[in-house]
Amino acid sequence: MAHVLTHMESRMKLLLFSVLFMSILTSCQKENKEADSLAGKTLLNVSYGGDDRQKMDVYLPAGRTNKSTKAIVLIHGGSWTSGNKTELAAYIDTFKKRMPELAIININYRLAGNGVTLAAAEQDVHAAIQAIAGSADEWGINKANIGLLGVSAGSHLALLHAYKQTSPVRIKAVIDYFGPTDLVTMYQQPWHPLVTVLLNAVMGTTPEANMEAYRQSSPINFVTAQSPPTLILHGSADEVVAVSQSQALKAKLDVAGANSQLQVYEGEGHGWYGAKMAHSFDLVQAFLNQHL
Repeated sequence: MAHVLTHMESRMKLLLFSVLFMSILTSCQKENKEADSLAGKTLLNVSYGGDDRQKMDVYLPAGRTNKSTKAIVLIHGGSWTSGNKTELAAYIDTFKKRMPELAIININYRLAGNGVTLAAAEQDVHAAIQAIAGSADEWGINKANIGLLGVSAGSHLALLHAYKQTSPVRIKAVIDYFGPTDLVTMYQQPWHPLVTVLLNAVMGTTPEANMEAYRQSSPINFVTAQSPPTLILHGSADEVVAVSQSQALKAKLDVAGANSQLQVYEGEGHGWYGAKMAHSFDLVQAFLNQHL
């Protein structure tokens, strides 16, 4: 009888130890999770697809929650044929200082060339947004509060996604730094002979051969009253992307009754520095604070 009791006591002790261990482990996991949510976190080269270009850098702020933390997605330029997210990495610290509560996500996408067309980049932006939405709970961000910021060709991709796509999330705000908006007009009324050469290469066709492809790749054709608030910034002397592209987009947004703002920097080309750069960041900050 004593032997049986000793055996039962041993099993009870083991059971109590297991329960206590699991309780401590659960508590530690909860504390670690809470600590992680309070600390800033950087995830580099997160894959959102199988191609080596389908990568993104994720900068998560301290104190984030999936209810209150908003996100801005950065999309680099490069005429759809070149460029890298590292080009915008230099501005990450500026964004962190100005808007420390924001999650910042800097993406790469497949570049046109060697049989790859601009359509692949459009698909990649959509895939990246899907991946971000799918990881929102894990990362501690609100997938219903995502904005896009693009530069040049990246702006074209940002606008195209923001105006065309409503799933898995509707983009809340979009910022356009001197991006192409109407590829049909670009081809038919080029401001430089190389514009048509570039478009033919990245589209893999011409408007004469496939007008619908050009229309489907032009953000201006998808403007509606429900288009997300749009901030447009452009230099009046831009020789790479004519300012008329931004002016035409602004006019279309106005006719539709969509919320938009156009800032033209007189005498500036395809980008600017110094006080005007700081001013553009002031506009971006105020715009995101209002609309995101």
